[in-house]
Amino acid sequence: MTSFGLLPEGLRDRLPPQAQALASLVRTLTDVCAAHGYERVAPPLIEYEASLASGSSRERLRFTDPVSQMTLALRSDITGQVGRIAVTRLAGQARPLRLMYAGQVARVRGDQLSPERERTQAGAELIGSDSPAAAAEVLAVAVEALTATGLTGLSVDLTMPTLVADLAAAGWSLGRASLSDVQAWLDGKDVGALRAAGADQYVPLIAAAGPVHSALAALKQLDLPNDAVLARLDAIAALADGLNGVSVTLDPTERHGFEYQTWLGFSLFGAGLMAEVGRGGAYTVAHGDGRQEAAIGFSLYVDGLVDLGLGQEARTRVLLPVGTSADIGAELRQQGWITVAALEAGAEAKALNCSHIFADGAVRPA
Repeated sequence: MTSFGLLPEGLRDRLPPQAQALASLVRTLTDVCAAHGYERVAPPLIEYEASLASGSSRERLRFTDPVSQMTLALRSDITGQVGRIAVTRLAGQARPLRLMYAGQVARVRGDQLSPERERTQAGAELIGSDSPAAAAEVLAVAVEALTATGLTGLSVDLTMPTLVADLAAAGWSLGRASLSDVQAWLDGKDVGALRAAGADQYVPLIAAAGPVHSALAALKQLDLPNDAVLARLDAIAALADGLNGVSVTLDPTERHGFEYQTWLGFSLFGAGLMAEVGRGGAYTVAHGDGRQEAAIGFSLYVDGLVDLGLGQEARTRVLLPVGTSADIGAELRQQGWITVAALEAGAEAKALNCSHIFADGAVRPA
């Protein structure tokens, strides 16, 4: 059986008009980021695997470089590449450093909600701060960018990835369990396992999830150990208040996919999408001397927006019959038409996906 024309599982061709919609959406997202002072970088699709700091190693497609004989990998995420650029080639630039990107990422396999193995990722990273003000800016830019694409029903799910570890360090008893056990049980909302292990103190955290202000109120009823945690809750409340017209929820213990985040993580959802359209949060970037630099950012997954039908421009195609002046074509394009020049007499407009034709000195319906 021939494999000609077939693609590996999880990969696909983008055809007209979806391919153009993808490019248009990327432009919309990056234009919003640029308007907020984020400058574009373009890291390579392939790097030495050891240099790819973000994304699970299990998600990477890897192979041996025939030149260096070292292991190369296709990136499964671009965030880490932006961090690498920030602490190497842009290490001397003033902070905070605002960078954005767009490009393809690949992974070994998809999942049930997102079966594709290649995705278009666009995002922005603020390097040098993860303060509440930085978090407010990054979240606002992400929401504005998605709104600009036409996506409706936006919602943000916030999480506090280090909360459980911070509580354990401050003296909350883990009972007979390890920290990783308790974190896994909280991720799975497994009240029985927590109680059986004597980690009862963490059980109320499961109920403290839902609409952000009610979740925060439930958390503040607990015996929280220090002012730093309370200040974090106040920062999250202020973040939520700044997201006008957006539904905001909080799950204080959710860690799946946020293992490298620090005080804040977030997922973005929209109407009509089964999977998240983006995620982000606070994290640290390691310098070569071991110093850790705070950062916060977001990544958006553009393909889901294309599948919703967003990004398709309303410009109309007009057929220019053989012999039409080049000046006429130029004038029509300036007016916003897409012109398609006929290469032979008798060309049919509809066969060339044109809704109009230039005839008798004017544009007319085909």
